[in-house]
Amino acid sequence: MRTAEESLNRRSADQDVSADSDDVADPAWDSPAPTARDGRVDTERVLPTRTDNSVREASSLIGGPAGAHAVIGRSRHLTPLRVLFALALCGLAIGWFGKAGCLQQAPADGGSSGRPGAEMRLDWDDQRQFTNLCYSDVISLYGAERLNIGALPYRDFWFQEDSQGQTIKRYMEYPVLTGMFMYGAAQLTRGWVWAEENWGVPGALDVVLFFTIVALGLALFWLVTIWATALTARTRMWTVWLAALSPLVFVHAFTNFDTIATAAVAVALLAWSRDRPWIAGVAIGVGAAAKLYPALLLVVLGALCLRTGRVREFGAAAAAALAAWLLVNLPILIPYPTGWWEFFRFNADRSADADTIYRILADTLGFTWNIDHLNALSVGLTVLVMVAVAFIGLSAPFRPRVAQLAFLAVAGFLLVNKVWSPQYSLWLVPLAVLAIPHTRLLLTWMTIDALIWIPRMSLFLDAERRWLPDQWFTAAVVLRGVMVIVLCAVVIWQIWHPQEDLVRRGNDGRLYDDPAGGVLDGAPDRIRLRLPSRLVRRRAEVEVAEPVSAGST
Repeated sequence: MRTAEESLNRRSADQDVSADSDDVADPAWDSPAPTARDGRVDTERVLPTRTDNSVREASSLIGGPAGAHAVIGRSRHLTPLRVLFALALCGLAIGWFGKAGCLQQAPADGGSSGRPGAEMRLDWDDQRQFTNLCYSDVISLYGAERLNIGALPYRDFWFQEDSQGQTIKRYMEYPVLTGMFMYGAAQLTRGWVWAEENWGVPGALDVVLFFTIVALGLALFWLVTIWATALTARTRMWTVWLAALSPLVFVHAFTNFDTIATAAVAVALLAWSRDRPWIAGVAIGVGAAAKLYPALLLVVLGALCLRTGRVREFGAAAAAALAAWLLVNLPILIPYPTGWWEFFRFNADRSADADTIYRILADTLGFTWNIDHLNALSVGLTVLVMVAVAFIGLSAPFRPRVAQLAFLAVAGFLLVNKVWSPQYSLWLVPLAVLAIPHTRLLLTWMTIDALIWIPRMSLFLDAERRWLPDQWFTAAVVLRGVMVIVLCAVVIWQIWHPQEDLVRRGNDGRLYDDPAGGVLDGAPDRIRLRLPSRLVRRRAEVEVAEPVSAGST
């Protein structure tokens, strides 16, 4: 049998001969260009226009699904990753314009803005930040955290009254990495203002410049999230468009500083999928220095590594995570321990957010939470959720994928935590795409979650100006919680029924273990908790669908 190269050479030779002969072939059968010598085709990539009904229908606008004889994986310029970057930039641009209403400036004295030398101020008159749905913590924190006067986080403090009317000493309330990111942006803002005053560089109010610098940084972190999630998705890279164009990105990309942590989690999952446990650990530690939730990945990896006997790899990840977290925190913890502890003190003293089940129960039943009881309940339920996640990882008939268990851990944490700020839902977006890439289901949840912002902003308006009754917000929060529970139920169902897990399916019809599992992919079970005999029988019934390693042939 001839090789592909021999066939191409022979065909070229035949074409040369036929061109010199009098008996020229029918032009209708001539190729419009020479056949490429590179005959490689990506046969493993999952194409959304062939496998996703929603994408298939949408593709009719650009000519329909990829053809049966289309050459896949040969484009030099319009690669999937570049398309995802373009989509992510579109989503971030929508997010930017959503916050632009809160960057409007007005004369400080109420005069004409065209008067030379007029002092300007931020125009939040008539509660613009809420009526225009453009509120951002980034703008508020610039003054609230004393960044506008050059305060060094965790060292400098101020006094303010708490909810009981007592005067307390306050410090930066965010974890170290987030706090120092804010400080760095504030210093760049001061440099921009100096350049404006001395060099004539175009400028604006310092708070507007601060938001601009922060937004650029947060956008870069989100692009890292998209990049790492796409590479982790491997053959299902296209599904990450759900994260790039998520309605939650439109609303919350620049609401707070959460994309720092999402980037760290995405890089951790990518490193783990590439058999780099220590790099994954570094990313987890860095992420935990920005938001605490990335540390939940250690519970997930610990359960799966214990099941497969990969304790050494987990130890490397855990040790690297601890070292990275200490490396970020110790320079602040040692000289400013009181300021460093402020994040924990502040969260321990705050009451339940309006977005949580605790506040809904209190408002419905007409009581007020004792803060100590609330903390104990929230922490206790969080521990139970982590135990449940570990139990699923150790007892499921088929070992869960890393992304599935990570989604359950973060979603469960949000459901039982006493704080669920609206932007926290961004944490779930890349994990949901990796765990359950069902387009309509995810878009439904993301849209409901993003729309909570409308009644949420209504709560801050003066009573006579609210456009929605407070009950609308309560109903939206309950519906969001139900949707997240449904997503968790789908994940658990697919863990027990791997033949229905889209990520495990290959184009060849076989089931794969965990394409992004790294050292866990294809590893045999060493420890598994035994379930009741009925579930064991269920495993026997589907034994024919036993997943195989992504690297198997």
